[in-house]
Amino acid sequence: MTDERRSGIALIAGSAAMIITMGFHPHGKIGPEELDHVIPVLIGVHVLALVSIPILFLGAWGMTRWLAAPDRMAWAGLVFLATGSIAVMNAAVFDGLMAPNLFRHIVAAAPETRDGWKLLMNFNSQMNQAFARVYGVASSVALVLWSVSILRSRRMGRGMGIYGIVLGAVTALGILSGLLTPDWHGFGMLILGQAIWFVTVGWKMWKAVKQQEATT
Repeated sequence: MTDERRSGIALIAGSAAMIITMGFHPHGKIGPEELDHVIPVLIGVHVLALVSIPILFLGAWGMTRWLAAPDRMAWAGLVFLATGSIAVMNAAVFDGLMAPNLFRHIVAAAPETRDGWKLLMNFNSQMNQAFARVYGVASSVALVLWSVSILRSRRMGRGMGIYGIVLGAVTALGILSGLLTPDWHGFGMLILGQAIWFVTVGWKMWKAVKQQEATT
């Protein structure tokens, strides 16, 4: 199997895992009686996210090599994705590995100490959202850079290049302006939009290699 095919599979698999993470991610208010059910799900989906991020990055590495040109546009995109990946892994740790323990402490705390645990929970949530914003902007910039490289190299149809530029620019501006918030709905929209791009590019890489083999 060629490196392009492996990279295409990694893009598709990593994106699918991110969609599953957001699809099963608990959201809304959680009552004390729900913790025993919600906490295992919360931990599970974030562990899946932590596994999927390196897989997606490996796919992006192969895609960048495939798109690479002397202008380094594609490699710049990979650098931005690396920055965003570090940030979103921190967000997953805060939301999926630290938050469950804080939930337990809040429920078990005496009345005089509960406010302190709630304060820590609020800090944890703020850190999670801050790292999510960094990922949203960095990954959107990466998408724009890769899409420009696609248009310049003509290795795929113009549609993917245009879609990536529009999606990346709109989401980055939305996050920076505060119109797109890193809550379940906002972050879910971001992940879905990017997943469509990654899956399509991964599939096109697979087909491109297949077509090359058919002509040789």
